[in-house]
Amino acid sequence: MKKPLIICSTLLIETSPQSLPLGAACIAAAIKNYPELKDNVEVHLTDASLEEKSSVTELIDVLFQDYVPDFFLASVYVWNRNLLSEIALEIKKKYPSCITLCGGPEVTANPFSFEDTFDYITTGPGEEVVPDLICKLLNGQRSELQKILHAAPQKKEVLNLVSPYLDGTLDPSRYGGALWELARGCPFKCSYCFESKGESKISYFSMERIQAELELFARKKIPQVFVLDPTYNADKKRALEILNLISKKTPDTFYYFEARAEFIDRELARAFTKIPCALQFGLQSADENVLRLVHRGFNKKVFVKNIGVLNQEGAVFGFDLIYGLPGDTFKGFKQSMDFALNLYPNNLETFCLSVLPGTVLYDEAEKLNLYYEKEAPYHVLYTDKYSKEDLKSSSELSKSCTLFYNIGRAVPWFISFVRTFNEQPHKFLQKFEKWYEKVYKKSILTCKFCSDDDYFDVQKMQLAFLKDLCHEKHFDNVYKVIEDIVILNGAFSVNSSTGRSQKVQLKYHPDDLLSEYSLDPVFFVKNARPYRCTVLIQNGDYKLVKN
Repeated sequence: MKKPLIICSTLLIETSPQSLPLGAACIAAAIKNYPELKDNVEVHLTDASLEEKSSVTELIDVLFQDYVPDFFLASVYVWNRNLLSEIALEIKKKYPSCITLCGGPEVTANPFSFEDTFDYITTGPGEEVVPDLICKLLNGQRSELQKILHAAPQKKEVLNLVSPYLDGTLDPSRYGGALWELARGCPFKCSYCFESKGESKISYFSMERIQAELELFARKKIPQVFVLDPTYNADKKRALEILNLISKKTPDTFYYFEARAEFIDRELARAFTKIPCALQFGLQSADENVLRLVHRGFNKKVFVKNIGVLNQEGAVFGFDLIYGLPGDTFKGFKQSMDFALNLYPNNLETFCLSVLPGTVLYDEAEKLNLYYEKEAPYHVLYTDKYSKEDLKSSSELSKSCTLFYNIGRAVPWFISFVRTFNEQPHKFLQKFEKWYEKVYKKSILTCKFCSDDDYFDVQKMQLAFLKDLCHEKHFDNVYKVIEDIVILNGAFSVNSSTGRSQKVQLKYHPDDLLSEYSLDPVFFVKNARPYRCTVLIQNGDYKLVKN
């Protein structure tokens, strides 16, 4: 007798290690290991990427993989809700007997908006409610079921859920990396986040599961892992224990963590430097009054002090900023950007505020004078203090920062150049933005450079801009050292991130260019002796070579 076929699926925003179907995989693993279903159903995990820009019919073909399922389960997020809703309606036309279910953050936030597109809707963690629902449907209890089912919050100290990695449901090597869930819940209640109404109690996965997953990552030689724990260092003892396990089990894997700066101390900072990793801090704004409006605590002095410890220890870290927050202004956003860049982050990610259904911010939007898109991605359109024009200007400044600073790997020299030209960081980036528009005859928002693979093209753009800026400031003689600093640091960065050796030609000796004197290019060019040379960079070090 043919077993009922269940497809657990989602649409990914892109093909990358940061975008794999972990939510759908967790549900698939829960169904496969549910006692009443374990030997009685067939479960497939499928996905498709939005990068493919396929039609709804083509996407159904990809997700169904030549099968006609009895159940289609969709994991829904902001970026895929519209397409998945279209797919669910088309499935009902083509396969009337197929039962469609949906869950995920977007469904939990606003379940009633899916009543016309899916047969059943589940909110909250689905590992228990979804298998139970399928059992009842297979047992002919459909008439007894409600259309919307709410999962109980997971309040356990230690979560005892099946790992989709360990049971073979999800193969991280297929995606070139892994999303690694260590905990659920968050002790903070930031208004713009889904966790603002979630559990303040953190539930952790067991250390036995964590160790077993690390051993799997090691066997499969997974190159990078994105850690899904919004406050990784909330429990210092546990954070240090996991870092120690990582250093022993997967010393060659690169990890990405989200952390809180107020919980950083020297012991933790030093531990992070013992493994290949980067930390990301949700700064969001440098204005304590703005952050207070979204229920986010911030102590600027503590933040600066602890980030200073990370810099002293040589840790790699970045910040997130949000523009369009209630109470904020374009001027305030620029000041936040200046504050952040002056702390030498490895990257600065900037986002337009999304007023997500299901959050406290969504409930308080009218009181806070927030006007936003009613459809995903729910971006703020304007506020009482942030005009549409200011939001557009913020978007342009954000793109300028992403292009010049992030993709351009500018952290080693950016602030010293800004000071050389007697600018503020945001004004320097605005100059680059205007230069781009003048040279390329189009808005910087249309620029297609979007990844580290484009670095050398961006470097050429940086150098052309810096040369023009030197000419404008009557620093033409300074450009030759600025060019060397950009080229040499870029070569080191590429060698570090890719492992590929780099050969560059310089006008000054690398010892001088890497010294503290290069922090003042005007002083440097007056006092350093030119030294034309070719430099080979390998394994993070360099040597002079003959041409």
